Order: sequence, then structure tokens, then C-alpha cells
Amino acid sequence: MSCPENETLIHAYLDGELDLLSALRIEAHLKECPSCAQAYENHKALSHTLKSGPFYFKASGDLEQRIRTALAESHPAASRPTSGAARVSNRAWAQKVTGQKLPKLSWGFVTLAASLAVVAVIALRLVPWPQHPSPDQLLAQEVLASHVRSLMASHLTDVPSSDQHTVKPWFDGKLDFSPPVKDLNAQGFPLVGGRLDYLAGRPVAAVVYQRRKHLINLFIWPSTEASVPKAVMRQGYNLIHWTQAGMTYWAASDLNYRELGEFVSLVQEGIPPKVSP
Repeated sequence: MSCPENETLIHAYLDGELDLLSALRIEAHLKECPSCAQAYENHKALSHTLKSGPFYFKASGDLEQRIRTALAESHPAASRPTSGAARVSNRAWAQKVTGQKLPKLSWGFVTLAASLAVVAVIALRLVPWPQHPSPDQLLAQEVLASHVRSLMASHLTDVPSSDQHTVKPWFDGKLDFSPPVKDLNAQGFPLVGGRLDYLAGRPVAAVVYQRRKHLINLFIWPSTEASVPKAVMRQGYNLIHWTQAGMTYWAASDLNYRELGEFVSLVQEGIPPKVSP
């Protein structure tokens, strides 16, 4: 069994469409060929993502009934059997128009095919296809990924320090802006350090704070827009973002929303966060 042949069979194997002998053959090949095994894992991961992520839509329980009702209203003749005389007449007319002898077909099959075509059109109109995520939603997911990655990769800080006069100067020459760094130790949010990160297609500052055992990543970069704080939740993490004094801020943490909102208020000098609808 060649690898080019497997490139086609992997999809059928993943969907459970192979007969027993073919399935056993490709299973044996996957154990011996690392390249095909990796391709199989990639296809399986992609299939899982499409079925469980934001791209997958599960129809509601009444969708079938809505399709049947719409089909009956828009194409009532499809649900009535065609008489034998009508079938003969239709076939004779088709042969006269085309000038060719038509093969004998099951008109029940033809009616079924026409009905399925109508159902497909109605389904396309009735099913609410998922909307593309907005730029803010995409950026929120990017911020969350950077936050989680900093906790997993043992790269929380490039400059570990609780002294704002050490962290703030460290960014000089590494960014085209100077991020504000506040000392909030007295308020219960000690400074942990800072690092460089990459968000929204540009290098940004990540200033790290702590609340008991909860770490807070405060991402900062320049912005010409202005907005009040808005909060979102992603996968159990709280995110609050706003713009102020020409800077964009994103605070990300597994800290509860009330205390993270308190942190944001301190960074903002008393401006309370507002939860977006």
C-alpha cells in the first residue's frame, strides 16, 4: 500500500467508510509510516476542532419540522404520488423534445431527488450559519493565548522584579513606547516583573502582577482610540480591556471578576470597569 494511496484512504478511514480488510491494512501502515501517522493525527485534530469549536453548528430540535412544513407549503405536488398515466405522458413528452429514447427510470426516485433538492435549498435558508468572529473577539482569544502560554512555558517575565523603577526602564529601547508601570503592592497587587510579548501584529509590553496565588498579565500598547473598560470571559479566565491616555490595556487572569475589576480601577486611578452586554 503506497503512501499516495493512503492520502486518500486516510480520510475514508477517519470517517469509518472503509471495509474491514482496507481498515486493517491502513492501520498496519500507520504503525509503520510516521509520515502517514502524523497526517492521520492532523486530520483527526482538524475534524475534532470543526465538530466541537465555533465552526460547528448543531441544529435545533424543531428544524426538521420547520423544513417539512416549508417543503409542503412551497412544493405541495412533491408529496402527492404521480399517476401512471402522468408518468407515461411526461416521459413521452421528454422523448419528443429531446428526440432521444430515454432510459427507463424510477419516477419515485426522480421525485425523491427533486424533493431533496428543495429540502437543501430550504435548509440553507433556515439554518442560522455561525457569524465570523469580530476583531475584538479574535483579539480576546489572542490575549488569552498569550496569558496561558506565559504560565505554561516558564517565561512569565524577562525582568523579574517587584521594583517599578527596575521594570519600567527595562523596556527602554526594546519598544517604541514607554509603558506605565505602577507600584500596587500596598493595595494587595504586588509587581512581579515584565516581559516582551506580541499581540495585534506588533510587540507589546506585558507587566505582571499577583493577587495571592493568582497572576495577572497586563498587556499594554499604543492606541489612538478611546473606550471605557469592558469585560469578557474566555474558558474560565476574566479579561478586561480599555484604552486610556493613548494606550490600550488588556488585563487577563483567573482571578475573580470583582478583584480583577478592583485591580483595573487602581491602574485606571479610580475609573470603574463596565461589563459589556
